[in-house]
Amino acid sequence: MSRHRSSATPLAIAYAVLIVYASLYPFSGWRPVATNSPLDWLILPWPRYWGVFDVWSNLLGYLPLGLLAYGAAVRSGVRQRWAFVLTLALGALLSLSMEELQNFLPHRVPSRKDWMMNSAGTLLGIVIAAGVHRLGWVDRWQAMRDRWFIQRSAGAIALLLLWPVGLLFPPPVPFGLGQMLVRLPEWAAEIFEGTAAAPWFERWADAVADSAMQPLSTGAEALTTVLGLLAPCLVAYSVSRTGWRRLVLMAGAAASGFAATTLSTALNFGPDHLLAWLTDAALPALALGLLAAALLVWLPPRAAAGLGLVVLTGLVALVAQAPADPYYADSLQSWEQGRFIRFHGVAQWVGWLWPYATMLYLLVRIGSRDEA
Repeated sequence: MSRHRSSATPLAIAYAVLIVYASLYPFSGWRPVATNSPLDWLILPWPRYWGVFDVWSNLLGYLPLGLLAYGAAVRSGVRQRWAFVLTLALGALLSLSMEELQNFLPHRVPSRKDWMMNSAGTLLGIVIAAGVHRLGWVDRWQAMRDRWFIQRSAGAIALLLLWPVGLLFPPPVPFGLGQMLVRLPEWAAEIFEGTAAAPWFERWADAVADSAMQPLSTGAEALTTVLGLLAPCLVAYSVSRTGWRRLVLMAGAAASGFAATTLSTALNFGPDHLLAWLTDAALPALALGLLAAALLVWLPPRAAAGLGLVVLTGLVALVAQAPADPYYADSLQSWEQGRFIRFHGVAQWVGWLWPYATMLYLLVRIGSRDEA
């Protein structure tokens, strides 16, 4: 069976990491388990009560893992029967590990029902992936991918698919991903609290907080949006053929970014305000970003990767200066404490880490050799 560099592999790894995060969040309050026997905690209890939402969320939560992991295994050359067995075992063991570890966390209730539904979700994902493969859709996708992209494009495609996911967690500026640098001093101060280095980290955190109090100018806000839109376009250009296909990729990136940002705004502030993010600075910035991306469609792939590094560096520098205004803070609170808690790890960490993972990928891309 032929082997292919599949974007399903990094997506499956990323999704497994997000499952671990969502299952063990907030990673605090670890406690010993009081049992009659040291091995009693290994036996998962059957829950007394459960709701329909819990059943469906556990089932559908593991479905993408089964779909992606099975697809990655088959595309890597593993026989379908072994891909089936390995993927089902992966999903079942991952779920079992998470349920067992939840014994040691407060406010977490491990149960045999959750493990069974997670395993069933993995199985459902495998069945869907196997059906897609049997219908020949994977071969059609490979043929289209060969026409549109260079051979080593799996990482870029995975990053492009993750970009709108990061936008679902509300950024301080439209398309302004990568605000992790603002949180680093705060995290460092918490980690080194009570040590000799604590005062230095506290001063660093205070300095960053003070600098972030100054609002971005209209020009800086517009530039952030322009760079945020240009970044995925240049990632696509770095692995795609020059010409009209890049215009389609550019339009797809703009459409997915627009849809994700609109959905995020509607979820946070209600359907009546779903286009509130289109401010006086955002509208011309979107037009300017699309114009700049259109003018760069003939850029060679390696040059697009180099320019993408410059764009992402400017983006994270500007986003680090963006203040957390009252509306943004209220939005974060609704995500972290309210009805969006189940999506906390999925969107927040993707949005924070996407620019840095993309810069690392582009660095590797610049040093790689294209096919003749």
